[in-house]
Amino acid sequence: MSYERLEQCPICGKDEFKNFLVVTDNAVSKESFVIVECENCSFKFTNPRPDLQSIGQYYESEEYISHSNTKSGIINRAYHVVRSITTKQKVELINRHTPAKGTILDYGCGTGVFLSACKKDGWEVRGVEPNDKAREAASTETGELIAKSLQEIQGEKFEVITLWHVLEHIHTLNETVSQLLESLQEDGTLIIAVPNADSHDAKEYKADWAAYDVPRHLYHFTQPTMKRFLKKHKMVLEEVLPMKFDAYYVSMLSEKHKDGKTKMISSVLNGYKSNSYAEKNGNDYSSLIFVAKRK
Repeated sequence: MSYERLEQCPICGKDEFKNFLVVTDNAVSKESFVIVECENCSFKFTNPRPDLQSIGQYYESEEYISHSNTKSGIINRAYHVVRSITTKQKVELINRHTPAKGTILDYGCGTGVFLSACKKDGWEVRGVEPNDKAREAASTETGELIAKSLQEIQGEKFEVITLWHVLEHIHTLNETVSQLLESLQEDGTLIIAVPNADSHDAKEYKADWAAYDVPRHLYHFTQPTMKRFLKKHKMVLEEVLPMKFDAYYVSMLSEKHKDGKTKMISSVLNGYKSNSYAEKNGNDYSSLIFVAKRK
């Protein structure tokens, strides 16, 4: 096992951090990891962290639903029910921003459910997925060849590029986004969904908040830090949208982390509280979708 420590903030480049929180990896290793906060721009990130060659073992769990499609347990069954609704909403979102259907790239496409829905809706689809098991499932789901890395699709251009809960996993954050933007059409749309560390459920559960998901989640965005990140890459934020179901799903997982069992009533109550808080406090939902275009 090899670890690496970031000496500069990935967003502003400054080198002064303070410890923010110590969080346990409840999903796989039971190790503890430190989340630090940049003293200049307040960006939070896991530091130190497993390096790129070591991180794979932290995904080796049937419970990691993005790679396995498991329906084991009440939380994962709930996830599948909600996913059918949110997938439809995602397709509607890209159609609203790009009415003339073209080519879409889903980076970190998991098992390919979203891409499959896009293809059925008339889009030409491309996916990148580094995990072998998930990539094979995505290829079966979509009937398309799924790339393992960006190098395999070099030179191609896309009307829309999406990263659904993927950006927080990428070791080479700025380099990868720069490469993705090289593949985006001049008038193309970039869509990024990430957990929101300023949400009510994040503040409620603190170190038990499931969306910290260390060490798989390397970065912990908020609205201000995402806006700064997009500006750094010369992108203009057009729209910020809530992922309201995430408050309930994350609360279910967080309750399990906190007490060792799923507490449905508390989960639903805290999910509702989080969404109600966000409605009155600047859109700070549990997870957010950021829609951006070039300057």
